[in-house]
Amino acid sequence: MARQRKRRLPNFGSVYQRGQGNWWIQWREGGRRRHAHGYETRELAERVLSKIIADQAAGRAGLPPDPKSLPTLATLGDDWLERRRSTHRAVLTDAGRWRKHLRPFFGHCRPLEVDSAAIRRFVEQKLREGLNPATVGHCIRLLSSLFSDLVERALAPSNPIRALPRSTRQLFRPTTDPKTVPFLETLSDVRRVFWALSEPINVAFAIGALAGLRPGEILGLQWSDIDLASRRIHVRQQVQNGRLTGLKDKESRIALVQEALAPILSSCKLRSGGQGLLFKPTRYGGTSEQKPSFMRQHTLRRHLSLALASCSLPFLTWYQATRHTFASQWVLSGGSLEKLASIMGHSSVVVTERYAHLRPDLFREQDYTALDVDLSAPAGEVVRAKSGARSYAGATPVIAGSARTR
Repeated sequence: MARQRKRRLPNFGSVYQRGQGNWWIQWREGGRRRHAHGYETRELAERVLSKIIADQAAGRAGLPPDPKSLPTLATLGDDWLERRRSTHRAVLTDAGRWRKHLRPFFGHCRPLEVDSAAIRRFVEQKLREGLNPATVGHCIRLLSSLFSDLVERALAPSNPIRALPRSTRQLFRPTTDPKTVPFLETLSDVRRVFWALSEPINVAFAIGALAGLRPGEILGLQWSDIDLASRRIHVRQQVQNGRLTGLKDKESRIALVQEALAPILSSCKLRSGGQGLLFKPTRYGGTSEQKPSFMRQHTLRRHLSLALASCSLPFLTWYQATRHTFASQWVLSGGSLEKLASIMGHSSVVVTERYAHLRPDLFREQDYTALDVDLSAPAGEVVRAKSGARSYAGATPVIAGSARTR
């Protein structure tokens, strides 16, 4: 009797029976025909074959590579960073952290040799060297991104950073309290700093302090992105490492032209002609063969520090004096956190919650009388404790007519 065979489409394998209760499966892997048998029912053989085909489609077929034959993290990390150059904005910063901190410590290891204990030793060593915990956290997150790539390429079984215990994660928590970050606390200070700056630095400062744009986004603005009639700013590019690139979150957004910012932009547009970039790049030496040079963020910070000193104001970074000032003043004026998150381009309103402590309606008037207790000393006779009563150091006399409670 001819064997029963169930035909399948090409590259999807087949299921057939040889003998009573002995089902076989057949599929192709790596250009070769594979077989397996010993399944009691056709349904069981079908499920096994479906699992094999699904693993092939997901790239999980075949034996895992020998861990000892894999390259070290020094080789894998260098190749990974090279591939990120065309897709990630902060690749130069990542490469600096990799070369200075991660590669010297983990470079000789293979992926399977990096575990929670090794990561704990790295964190403790960097903290002993005086590295800021926030910087250590950036290094750990960069290492996590590398392992996520290795897991996708089947070069590592798992990402060890995801299994870090809480005790290790607490070592590299940022020490800066976001609620204590300084900013220009009054709008009159914003006005004073604006007039202390020279043009066009003062225009860049006004856009940052009154629209909340990042410094790179300010330098990448074009006049076609600003609609003064509808009072909208379309933020869609930035200057990064001396060239125009995409935004940090890769999504454009809309910012508002505040009433105080509109006349500044209108005047600047009339003077410049309203074409091209707001802050046009210059050329080194004035020759056309050299690449255009955008205004550097260092220039913005240097002019700002001089303006703050002339106004007798404490030192602030450009980010604190502009973007952080905008967000803080927005919340102080009663603005919505949801709208603020959209204007500033935060990935989640959770990031914007750091400004929630400035909300004027954070506490209602009823909150201040929730515990209605009178602890004032009433006029009355002082009653001494009984001689046999237990005494405590620093105990105060009991006053007749004790405080009432509700």
